[in-house]
Amino acid sequence: MTKIFAILASLFLMVPTVFAQHKQNTKVVVVSPSVKQITRLNGSVISFLEIDQTIQNLMQAGHVTGLGLTVINDNKIAFIKTYGYKNTVSKELIDTATVFYGASFSKVVFAYLVMQLIQEGKLELDKTIWSYLNKPLPLYNGYNNLADDDRWKLITVRHCLTHTTGFPNWRWLNPKGNKKLELFFTPGERFAYSGEGLVLLQLAVEETTGKSLEQLAQERIFKPFGMTRTSYLWQTAFESNYAKGYDEKGDELEKRKRTVANAAGSLETTLADYSRFIQAVMQGKGLDEKTKQEMITPQVAIRSKHQFPSLNTDTLEDTYKNIDLSYGLGWGYFKCAYGPAFFKEGHDDGWEHYNVSFPDKKTSIIIMSNSSNAESIFKETLEKIIGDDCTPYEWENYIPYNSLNIVSKPVEIPKPAAEPLSQYVGTYIADTVKAIISLENGQLQIELEKGGMPKTEMHMERPDLFSLKLAAIELQFERTDKGQIEKLVMKGTKEQHEFKKIEQ
Repeated sequence: MTKIFAILASLFLMVPTVFAQHKQNTKVVVVSPSVKQITRLNGSVISFLEIDQTIQNLMQAGHVTGLGLTVINDNKIAFIKTYGYKNTVSKELIDTATVFYGASFSKVVFAYLVMQLIQEGKLELDKTIWSYLNKPLPLYNGYNNLADDDRWKLITVRHCLTHTTGFPNWRWLNPKGNKKLELFFTPGERFAYSGEGLVLLQLAVEETTGKSLEQLAQERIFKPFGMTRTSYLWQTAFESNYAKGYDEKGDELEKRKRTVANAAGSLETTLADYSRFIQAVMQGKGLDEKTKQEMITPQVAIRSKHQFPSLNTDTLEDTYKNIDLSYGLGWGYFKCAYGPAFFKEGHDDGWEHYNVSFPDKKTSIIIMSNSSNAESIFKETLEKIIGDDCTPYEWENYIPYNSLNIVSKPVEIPKPAAEPLSQYVGTYIADTVKAIISLENGQLQIELEKGGMPKTEMHMERPDLFSLKLAAIELQFERTDKGQIEKLVMKGTKEQHEFKKIEQ
């Protein structure tokens, strides 16, 4: 027993823990209080229980099928939880490792990658896109329509990142109805959200580096940030745990499993993975401070009444001037009483996401949903969870559910993933050391008997793999051929040890 306590002590590299020797009958003191609340922007707090109740009530009222929520405090993930269904037919619940279609969350991941290349001098913000290409742009498939408009030669890397290229959002949304790619204004003239601009920049990046978008993202973003279930391409590993999208009526939408990487909209990710990305952004990982600040600094003022349709010229000069609504390099920007904020949305049929970060407050919130009704509860979610009353809801077209005539199937919101997690509950033993796993308020806890370690929260990375927030430890569960959990493997940086499950 003395031996295994000593070995376990070597696993807990980040916890101020000293494991006692059994014969001396001394006890271990671990200061790791589990904080069950997060801090809002105004300094007030909200408990985890209140968050659960708020989200479940809002989902019920707004007929939202499923949703994931993360709150970052002090630039670290402080709360992460999922609610509702990934499949309403099988009644399977979403977990933090469930793969979601990321929609336009794709764009900021790509933008972060581009800023790394800029930091390294491999790209320049004000250098024209055509200077990075191997041939004139109109000679590329899909860009032939630009042959008679030389303004394509003016498009720069900055224009692509700030949505000022002059392109429509997508060519098939061309307001002329011809589904052609064309320029509607001189590049740099004004803001008009455009996925086409990011796809053009992707072409330049791939030709300059000689690497595919997926390869670059894996090397620079996904692997360094621990995003093990994220890709710009559909992966077979996603098949066992992914969410289906649902329309306003609650009807299931066909799942697209993309085989072509698109910087503006093919990302597949999980709540856990995308939260790690935003945490890394908040902490400035992968970028030096100068480059990070340039990325979230206003580049172009926004005067449009609404973000969409992107080429809409209906402007209101003073509507958002008081919050300095702008666009930075890949991110939207505004400022309010809590300081500057940068944000990004993700939207497609069946998928609605939002993230807004307040760097001065070291606070961020991530909302991901597989329901076309989710945006109707974004306003109240932001206000009640983190106290964000600054986000320009009208510009985003986040119309509250109580202002909409929602006609959909009744949605019964289950309690947060309590039942699937119960399968991990039980007692596990290695030598004479017992690890006891319990489920409290929808959260798994692990403790080592006889003072080895007090109750500590377990965070799901993916099914059967968990981590501990306060220590560099992974908890891997292994199953029998019949799918029953038979052992727990605790993995540290240098050691790993098996605990056999002895009782439920």
